[in-house]
Amino acid sequence: MNLITCDWLNENLNQKDLSIIDCTWHLPGTNRDGKSEFLNERIPGSIFFDLDEFSDQSSKYPHTLADKEWFSKKASELGIQNSDHIICYDTLGIFTSPRVSWMFSQYGHEKVSILDGGFKNWKIKKFKVETGKPQNKGQSNYIAKNNPKNIKFFEDIKNNIVSSTFKLIDARPSGRFNATDPEPRPELQSGNIPNSQNLPFSKLLDPATGCMKNKDELKKIFDELSISSEDKITFSCGSGVAAVIAGTAYEKVFNKEFDVYDGSWTEWALKNKLIK
Repeated sequence: MNLITCDWLNENLNQKDLSIIDCTWHLPGTNRDGKSEFLNERIPGSIFFDLDEFSDQSSKYPHTLADKEWFSKKASELGIQNSDHIICYDTLGIFTSPRVSWMFSQYGHEKVSILDGGFKNWKIKKFKVETGKPQNKGQSNYIAKNNPKNIKFFEDIKNNIVSSTFKLIDARPSGRFNATDPEPRPELQSGNIPNSQNLPFSKLLDPATGCMKNKDELKKIFDELSISSEDKITFSCGSGVAAVIAGTAYEKVFNKEFDVYDGSWTEWALKNKLIK
């Protein structure tokens, strides 16, 4: 997935084929609301992408990928065109934007990028911020071309504990992985999937700017986990969001696709009755 800089976006804001989407989502318990923040201030010309609305409405697990018909319907309601260059950003720097970018790529969208550093770095650079009523792009006829393919399911993860066909990398903070800190979903116990490795997504980001670390720094982090270009990798987290941050870093280093355990720890914990 392609990372673009705030400088590039600022210079290209007036391109007609850009769809700039604020896809901010906050963890449960943070008492923050992405849409409210968007309505208060945003990158000029951007529209709001509700991650929950775009996910499978019939699933009891958060952020499960929907079928392409639902995704097409929701993208059409936002006025997004298949020919658009989609720019995904969020207010935290890099958090939900990789997940949404990855979603579009899974459905076959050809031009989609992540804004490196997001709205956090945009404001650090003192670029123009839009307030007041956001624009409405109207209705389009967006068509998702593909069904998602880079997905692992519960049975895949369960079988891999024995077969070790791929490496499972969990991008949650270490306290949750090691069961010393609680999950943000209070009904779930913390802990980890057997034979998985922990790579907290925050290690991959520059805390000052919210940007992804450079390729050499990322390579050292993957080397510490003995991850190489020869490995088959699946990323997991709490609900499939942070997993794609780690996956994006992996792709930046190794230029390889990655898989995501879409149900992540939420599904694993519930199906294994790791509940409070």
